[in-house]
Amino acid sequence: MPALGGKEIGPIGFGLMGFTWRPEPTPYEQAFKTMKAALESGCNFWNGGEFYGTKDNNSLHLLHAYFSRYPEDADRVVLSIKGALGEHFTPTGDKAGLTRSIEECLKVLDGKKTIDIFECARVDPKTPIEETIGYLAEFVKAGKIGGIGLSETGAATIRRAASVHPIVAVEVEFSLFSLDIQTNGVASTCAELGIPIVAYSPLGKGFLTGQIKSFSDVSEFQKMGPRFQEANFHKNLELVDAIQKVAEKKGCTPAQLAIGWVKTYSGTKGHPLIIPLPGATTVSRVQENAKDVHVTAEDLKEIEGILAEMPVQGPRVPEFLAHLSFA
Repeated sequence: MPALGGKEIGPIGFGLMGFTWRPEPTPYEQAFKTMKAALESGCNFWNGGEFYGTKDNNSLHLLHAYFSRYPEDADRVVLSIKGALGEHFTPTGDKAGLTRSIEECLKVLDGKKTIDIFECARVDPKTPIEETIGYLAEFVKAGKIGGIGLSETGAATIRRAASVHPIVAVEVEFSLFSLDIQTNGVASTCAELGIPIVAYSPLGKGFLTGQIKSFSDVSEFQKMGPRFQEANFHKNLELVDAIQKVAEKKGCTPAQLAIGWVKTYSGTKGHPLIIPLPGATTVSRVQENAKDVHVTAEDLKEIEGILAEMPVQGPRVPEFLAHLSFA
């Protein structure tokens, strides 16, 4: 089995963002059933965020409630939490910002679950990464967090961070819709340094779930992403339709094919261990995502041809967040 920070995890992770970062948060009872299903499906690496939701109802509050109900599950879960964002999603990688964030996360969890990995959600351009990692190392030494992760980080920053303290994982977007890490040095640098990659949004932020058939199926939340905006949507849907046809031939869903495609690159030349991190808010979706689908060399060749013929339209992130990507 793969491992993060010396703890065994399943080959597919479980993202918590969808439960609380929506106009109408998922009721806790439904969330609990989905979380339990994830664990029973072998998805024991969980990823949440201090800012996934409101100050009074985010991933930490959900986790506190879940582990209060199921304390026996706490040691079964390897938990990664993103934090250190101030107002207007401003990174706070200085000592004061990190202290506020970590102490608040620990306060909300209230001892029900440890933080196995803590990540700054974005790199603070005002604080050298060496200083940020040095401050985080003090929290590791004090036993308040288990290890240090990076999120949305460029190759040079990964190398600088790893020179200060071991990095447990690097969380970046990687999917059929986001291939950046294969050409910008992130994948190869992580492979060289032996740092696993946590691949968030392996389903293209919902595009590859198989549930989007027309522009009317796109939620207001999804429309924040440039690739869902109408000017780009219809061309991107052609790509989705082509992937759907490959999935139908394999007898699997587009989501399963997309996750299997990500897993295919794990540990191959120029790639480290890669853990796909799909989110889900229902039991059926968790069970679908967790099913292992083998992507063959023939499948890869066909998919590569599709991606070459139908490149994704629109930038990966909204313009107002572009300066925070791959720092």
